[in-house]
Amino acid sequence: MALACSSSALSSPPAEPLQLEVKVLKSYRHDPEAYTQGLIWLDGHLYESTGHYGRSTLRRVELETGDVDKAVALPEEFFGEGLAVVGDRLIQLSWREQTALLWDLASLERTGELSYLGEGWGLCYDGSSLYMSDGSDVLTVRDAKTLDEIGRLQVTLSGRPVGNLNELECAEGWIYANVYQTETLLRIDSDTGEVRATIDASGMLSAAERRGVDVLNGIAYNGDTGSFYLTGKLWPKLFEVIFVEK
Repeated sequence: MALACSSSALSSPPAEPLQLEVKVLKSYRHDPEAYTQGLIWLDGHLYESTGHYGRSTLRRVELETGDVDKAVALPEEFFGEGLAVVGDRLIQLSWREQTALLWDLASLERTGELSYLGEGWGLCYDGSSLYMSDGSDVLTVRDAKTLDEIGRLQVTLSGRPVGNLNELECAEGWIYANVYQTETLLRIDSDTGEVRATIDASGMLSAAERRGVDVLNGIAYNGDTGSFYLTGKLWPKLFEVIFVEK
């Protein structure tokens, strides 16, 4: 399997990425006990993977109210991570257990599992393949049915590798990624791995709301409106945003 990279970088300097920031359109209530690891919007609901051993869940959430419509607890030996929907099933990664849990989208009943090597962090589906992060600067490209690795994509910013890639969202032909322990999102070219835009997502929570929260993590795309939903681990709010130039 070849490591994808931009051949143009050999002949000319990489293009400087756009500098974007979030514009908040609306805020919603979010469970402040949800250690958000994966987030999807689909047909008016949010599907959320939460982490921590003994507290990990898969849940379906009412967007407008923040109420949990249904939640399923993971076995205590699993630490929930990234989440993607492929057809009528949800695929939920685990952190160090090298196991993806499979769930029926409608019932949230567990239907099976798949194995992979290494740590699982973020996951997204572009309609053809899955992209998976492990906290490094490399995304693995995976078969959507088997989760077998079929390629790799090194993520670079102005020619330099970017590590700590966490939660992912495939949208608008791009891969969007949280950078762990920052308030920065990346818009990544899925063919070359080059970062085409950096997105400043700071300042959404007030100083009072930031007390006791963890890092920004969670990106979901609403294909009906073209907006995104952002939240974080233990955040009391979820934000509907668009990305605009600084």
